This record gives sequence, C-alpha cells and structure tokens, in this order.
Amino acid sequence: MGTGIVPAWTRHLLRHEKVRFVTVGAINTSVDFIVLFILASIFLVPTIAANIVSTTTALAVSYLLNKKAVFGDTDTSSVKQIMLFVVVTLAGLWVLQGTIITMLGPVLQPMLGETGSLLGAKLIATLFSLSWNYLWYSRVVFRKGKA
Repeated sequence: MGTGIVPAWTRHLLRHEKVRFVTVGAINTSVDFIVLFILASIFLVPTIAANIVSTTTALAVSYLLNKKAVFGDTDTSSVKQIMLFVVVTLAGLWVLQGTIITMLGPVLQPMLGETGSLLGAKLIATLFSLSWNYLWYSRVVFRKGKA
C-alpha cells in the first residue's frame, strides 16, 4: 500500500516516460475532444475548423506538460524548442488528423451516423498522431543531451 495521495503502483508506472506521455496525451485529448464536440455539435462550426480550434486549445497545455512532466526538460527559454514543438504538433494534428478525419468520416458515417463517424475518425486520427508526436518529441524536440 502506498503512502500519500498517489498509490505506490501508480507512482511506479509514472516513472516510465511512455506512461507519462500517454497520461499527458489523455489529458490533452480530453481537452481536444471536449472543445471539438462543443464547437461542432452545439455551435455547428464546420468539422475541420472546429478541429483546428480544439487542437490549438490543447497545444499550450500539451507543451508545458510534455516539457516538464514527461521529458523533464528544464530549459526555460528556447524559442527553437517551442517552434519545433508547434511544427511537429500541428503537422500531426492539422495535416495527419485532418486527412484521416476527412478520409474516414464518410466511410464510417453509414455505420455510425454523423456524430459517431466524427468520433470514430477522430479517435483513429488521435492514435496516429500520438505515435507521430512521441517519436518526434523524444528524438528531436525534447531530446536529452542536446547542444
């Protein structure tokens, strides 16, 4: 049995970078999905535009959580790092996700309906961008021992 608020097994899991990355991704994805569905379903913003707004909303939180909680980066003033993070993230979110949502939405719609097809396409697109982001963040954006 662990001491404090966080159980020992959770602390043990969070020692692993990939577990922290997925945890942070779940938080960011929740923000992304909530904003997307509010905009698309309630305010009737077109899907791609709503996706751009929702992913942008999650971007700032994602940078801070990945920098500190996942990769333990202590650099406090790296414009280059922020720019790399933004380019990698937006390529994954806007290009990769936008393409997947556009391609899969119509395929899934007969089976899942309009809202279900958006959710399904977004979920699949999110899995692709999760892998894309980890590879680029760990090897380029927040790499250890950088010059």
